[in-house]
Amino acid sequence: MNDKYEFTGETQEWLGHTLHRIRALRDIGEDVAAGDLGGWLECEGNLSPSNRAWVCDEAKVYGKALVSDNARIYDNAQIYDYAEIFDNATVCGKAQVYVDAQVYGCAEVCWAAEVYDHALVYDKAKVFEEARVYGAAQVYNAARVYGSSRIYGRSRIYDSARVYGDARVYGDARVYGRARVFDKAQVYEKA
Repeated sequence: MNDKYEFTGETQEWLGHTLHRIRALRDIGEDVAAGDLGGWLECEGNLSPSNRAWVCDEAKVYGKALVSDNARIYDNAQIYDYAEIFDNATVCGKAQVYVDAQVYGCAEVCWAAEVYDHALVYDKAKVFEEARVYGAAQVYNAARVYGSSRIYGRSRIYDSARVYGDARVYGDARVYGRARVFDKAQVYEKA
């Protein structure tokens, strides 16, 4: 039984999916009170009925995507396909997480960033602005990826590394420590 939220009866069609507005049935954490309207889900399977996970504002979760644990999705963010957002992760702005991507830990994906395919963003990593992380790439620890940068292939960005501007990191490349990759730099490592 779901005692956390209900569908309000308000619906919208979105890219071939019927989405339902949610309303909190009880207080959820410190910032969601019973009766507060939430965002949009395609089905109850998109948002865990336990813990503090919540979808706010005009954010949309659809397909087989799942938001669970204490994760928060808000603004106009979209989570779809088979993506999973969990632990204490945050997805906001116009960010999108889709296909089989996962965002977890205390990671943040925001602004117009996209994380997709089988990419992972976790720990305290942040992906923002118009950055893209895809393929089997991973961004973790306290790494930051932003600007119009692209991280793809099986590359890894970790520790306190920063990738920004129009930089590209791909193949099996590793960027770590306090490294900075920026402007139009390209980092590639062949497997």
